[in-house]
Amino acid sequence: MGHEVSQACLRRGMTLAPVGLTGPGMPDQCQVVEGGTHTVKLVGSDQLTAQKEALEGLKAAHGDRLVIIDFTHPSAVNRNAELYNAAGVNFVFGTTGGDRDALMKVTEQSGVYAVIAPNMGKQIVALQATMERMAKDFPGAFAGYKLEVTESHQKTKADTSGTAKAMVSSFQGLGVDAFDHEQIAKLRDDASQKAFGVPEEFSNGHAFHTYTLTSGDGSVQFQFKHNVCGRRTYGEGVADAVQFIAHKAMEKSPKKVYNMIDILEAGQMK
Repeated sequence: MGHEVSQACLRRGMTLAPVGLTGPGMPDQCQVVEGGTHTVKLVGSDQLTAQKEALEGLKAAHGDRLVIIDFTHPSAVNRNAELYNAAGVNFVFGTTGGDRDALMKVTEQSGVYAVIAPNMGKQIVALQATMERMAKDFPGAFAGYKLEVTESHQKTKADTSGTAKAMVSSFQGLGVDAFDHEQIAKLRDDASQKAFGVPEEFSNGHAFHTYTLTSGDGSVQFQFKHNVCGRRTYGEGVADAVQFIAHKAMEKSPKKVYNMIDILEAGQMK
């Protein structure tokens, strides 16, 4: 995901910072190929002091033009957010999981500018927002319907999709029979993913979701789905978020913490 996001940002004319933060057991540098080869030094999470110093140095050199992009493991969500907030660095956070209430609280209290969203795929977010508004406008429209949800992502995605959870909340508002997040079928193995329609070449990077609503007597069925192969669409959404939050920081907007729906509503997607 880091390479895909980096390439999307370079295509927009942005510049990569010479240093990036990463998790344990990773190499000490990486190369991103897009309009040339860009080498980025990597500082692992086992070097906390070095990570803090790297952030402080980047902040001093670039000020509000610096935006950290984070797609970390769910277990590192809160630790990383505290690191960015303490350094006063603006950021775009696309990871699900962690203590979301704590994440929002520490970010809002820090005064940094941030986009925090569990999904950076703009068309998927638009669908999600549409369903949320539908639930508000037509509560109970699907009363008595049974809901089935299956989501498939690469094996390295440890948690259940945040988008699937949000969609379930909307369907609950529409009145479906009792259904909670624990009932979401989560596919993370090759055999079940192939049976679900995921092309083998995208087993390491995809997002296939199907939401099926069936009436109590079985005579009516609705189905909502999105099948995403690869990560490019998410990278483009992240590039939108980076440009959006950098602009908000430069103009000193009074509102400081945003999500992808804010960006959609601003009409600033490329």
